[in-house]
Amino acid sequence: MSKVKIKSALISVFYKDNLAPIVKLLKAQGVTIYSTGGTQKFIEEQGAEVVAVEDLTSYPSIFGGRVKTLHPKVFGGILHRRDNEGDKAQSTEFDIPAIDLVIVDLYPFEETVASGAEEQDIIEKIDIGGISLIRAAAKNFKDVLIVSSREQYPTLTNLLEEKGGDTDIEDRRKFAADAFDISSHYDTAIFNYFNQEDELARFKASERQGSTLRYGENPHQQGQFFGPFEELFNQLHGKAISYNNLVDIDAAVSLIEEFADNENAFAILKHTNACGVAIGTDTKDAYLKAFAADTVSAFGGVLVTNQNIDAAVAEELHKLFFEVLIAPSFDADALEILKAKKNRILLVKQQNLSTKKQFKSLLNGIIVQDRDLVTDQSADFNQATKKATTEAEDRALVFASKICKHTKSNTIILAREGQMLSSGVGQTSRVDALKQAIEKAKAFGFDLQGSVMASDAFFPFPDCVEIAHGEGVAAVIQPGGSIKDQLSIDFCDANDMAMVFTGTRHFKH
Repeated sequence: MSKVKIKSALISVFYKDNLAPIVKLLKAQGVTIYSTGGTQKFIEEQGAEVVAVEDLTSYPSIFGGRVKTLHPKVFGGILHRRDNEGDKAQSTEFDIPAIDLVIVDLYPFEETVASGAEEQDIIEKIDIGGISLIRAAAKNFKDVLIVSSREQYPTLTNLLEEKGGDTDIEDRRKFAADAFDISSHYDTAIFNYFNQEDELARFKASERQGSTLRYGENPHQQGQFFGPFEELFNQLHGKAISYNNLVDIDAAVSLIEEFADNENAFAILKHTNACGVAIGTDTKDAYLKAFAADTVSAFGGVLVTNQNIDAAVAEELHKLFFEVLIAPSFDADALEILKAKKNRILLVKQQNLSTKKQFKSLLNGIIVQDRDLVTDQSADFNQATKKATTEAEDRALVFASKICKHTKSNTIILAREGQMLSSGVGQTSRVDALKQAIEKAKAFGFDLQGSVMASDAFFPFPDCVEIAHGEGVAAVIQPGGSIKDQLSIDFCDANDMAMVFTGTRHFKH
């Protein structure tokens, strides 16, 4: 049956907002309405007649409302096939009325979990009747229209108004697809709640918000983003955000969140790696120090700070071509300056990242891990050498380690307190990463005498500390753990260098 006239509807919802206009339309179109509990009361308050589900089934709501609609007269009315003679005969035999429209939403399980409620309250928000009604109506989409979320109320309202209560097979199939999207997402949330300790080695993720990007990493690749981006950011200006923008924004935000709000931190990233990071006396000072580390790579980069952008900062930033600027706030006069470039993306960061897991497709499956949430602190340093680090060196080492953690392996970071001098990024050997960092530091006019060096992993040989010493590096931070650690320690001891071990490796691939 392609076209179905809505003659009867079952309505049972948790959220009543925006339902009144639909009830009004159904009443005007002479639709028989079945309902129960609070929904029935609400519909009656709108002046519409309601057949109570309890009267249809001749059975009361029982077990504190846990069982209301789970009855053959309800599910038979939804599931019986209108073009099947056997089903029609049975519906007549057992006095089962056809139900053409089902409007049901689900108990707010995810919201209840997020609220920190007690487990018993959470369990009571696992919907049984609602999810069953949704699946039943969606399965029989050839005959039944299923509305499974209040988000669909405007679409249903338009449908009722434009088609006078008729529905086409295309309408019903689309609503059915939405219904199975909602039901599968709901079940995933429940499973993940019960499997918080990963007792079952299963991977289930669901995100209902999605957007199509201009393309993926390259123009010949399609790309999509799934997630509530607007919860994290408010885009004030600029072009549509691309796949590569999103990847860089993630890297930028992850890095800047290493720094406390009372630190004037600024970072410039390119292809997810920092080409400049600094802490300054104010935001402008931090930017200029970060920019000095690599005035070439900053072109077309992603900029991020944990401080407000005022006009003085904006004037400096406006001199540079960049893709994205992320900050917690912007002054009005700063926005006026920065908006002069129409494609420049300006984002207000509204909250911190809360995800604890990372996953990506790999081979013919998916790989999952905990996010690296360990930040090296001076209190955790193990002084590996005879010479101890100074307090100033400790601060510089912590700073360098934070950047190192968010840089592609193999990586070396050279820094002073509050300023990255250079980086060696994504090299196949740690020696090459160090040589790259030294070359870049010299290219941008930095003297490495008294600087510090951070490494994302241990040194298997003493070559890195030997080269670093030759350039004037005074202190080193690394995880330690090589069977040949002592060779690096011995060289440092013989050459008055200080080195600390953290015990934590920060590979990033």
